[in-house]
Amino acid sequence: MSRVLLIEDDHSVREGVGLGLRRRGHAVHAAETGEAGLAALTEFRPELVLLDLMLPGMNGVQVCRRIREQSQLPVIMLTARGDDFDIVIGLEAGADDYIVKPARTEVIEARIRAVLRRLTGPAGHPGTERYGELTIDRAGLTVTKSGERLPLAPSELKLLLHLSAAPEQVFSRQQLLEYVWDHSYHADARLVDACVRRLRHKIEDPADRPRYIQTVRGFGYRFGPL
Repeated sequence: MSRVLLIEDDHSVREGVGLGLRRRGHAVHAAETGEAGLAALTEFRPELVLLDLMLPGMNGVQVCRRIREQSQLPVIMLTARGDDFDIVIGLEAGADDYIVKPARTEVIEARIRAVLRRLTGPAGHPGTERYGELTIDRAGLTVTKSGERLPLAPSELKLLLHLSAAPEQVFSRQQLLEYVWDHSYHADARLVDACVRRLRHKIEDPADRPRYIQTVRGFGYRFGPL
């Protein structure tokens, strides 16, 4: 099972989620502040972070940005509200997914499993592919630009692998949600858009004139190197 770092200031949520995940075999380290959570990264070495958005002091967005400065560790944001603005801010900061509290332990565990599955690439597409200065190594699950390895979060990597596996094919947001995030409901379309924006900032130059990930207005996205 996975090693989960839970950063949550609400005692009842921290205890309930931690206990539920431990009963399912996960190793859980709980921290009640962003500062304590960041300090636990090196010692606990988690495989995934469950991060509350509304933390006292250093909030969840700030913590997520700090995590992204040093690693591409999967991050699931916890939010007490389904507020679009808060969720989009969290996703733009680098979160791979989000969960609106309160949520059952089985739902949280399902999201953890889905995020961790993104660390493996799609089957049936071995080898290395080059598109201009961009190189995609499917076997090694790495992407380089002009010889420099890009720090892609799991959702960003799987999205790029999926799109580039079928160049010129248009994928709807719903199709990408089902494949990359294992979500089947339309409300999470912002996951796709936020991930595309983050990915473009890493692989495109400039990001506002994309060469690789093209928007097909009214339909979705396609990988089509110009």
